Amino acid sequence: MAALLLQEQAWPDVEAYLGKDDRIIIPVGSTEQHGRFAPLGNDTYVTMTVAEDASERSGVLVTPPMWFGWSPHHMACPGTITIRAEVLIEVLADAIESLAEHGFRKFVAVNGHRLTNIPWLQIAAERVQRKLGVKVVIFDPIYMCKEIAADMGFASIGHADDCETSHMLYRYPHLMKMENAKDNPFEPQPLYHMDPREPQDTLCYVPMTARGLKQIVDDTGDAIFGNPTAATAEKGKKYHDHLVQRLIEVLDMLKD
Repeated sequence: MAALLLQEQAWPDVEAYLGKDDRIIIPVGSTEQHGRFAPLGNDTYVTMTVAEDASERSGVLVTPPMWFGWSPHHMACPGTITIRAEVLIEVLADAIESLAEHGFRKFVAVNGHRLTNIPWLQIAAERVQRKLGVKVVIFDPIYMCKEIAADMGFASIGHADDCETSHMLYRYPHLMKMENAKDNPFEPQPLYHMDPREPQDTLCYVPMTARGLKQIVDDTGDAIFGNPTAATAEKGKKYHDHLVQRLIEVLDMLKD
């Protein structure tokens, strides 16, 4: 079964869908730099492919993706588009309110932009649940891959790291320029472990400034954190398949 995409349906098709199902998936990503080797749309592509593959297996409708996220620190590199978090809250809330008016009641926001998107996604989700009486859950790949990340040998999460680079190599290899990839491993930060997979104390994540990231570009030649040269398509397939299965499990939880 092909993925069921909202933008490809006529309105009677959506009406018919609502006669049997009230669930819908909303992919949320960003358009921001991902080093010299990966596309600006990286975060949106990965959330789209997980959502669409889950749709193929579950028959749940998928909205067009939100291509923009909160990315002020990545403005150090050309092409990045950042939208204020307060605006993103309104856009997602309005989208859900529109869909709820038609009869959708259960929403899964699949986040491709990791920790930076989560705060405003939570605020928007809480608001529409309280206002509309709908159900909204956030599906975040980093939290959902904790069981397999260590076994796969992924390093701590960063930006354009081995984890998300592996995913892109599996699903969108034609967009990758791995000959330009160079590693920039994380230095340990006592008490500030931003990776939710790690057992150490993790304090709230605050993005760095664009000026700080520009200094990293000047020092290292790129604006990434992690070890992208360790990425492989084989790792990406295992990671992708795990996420799709987990998303289907979430959709099944919302079915009744």
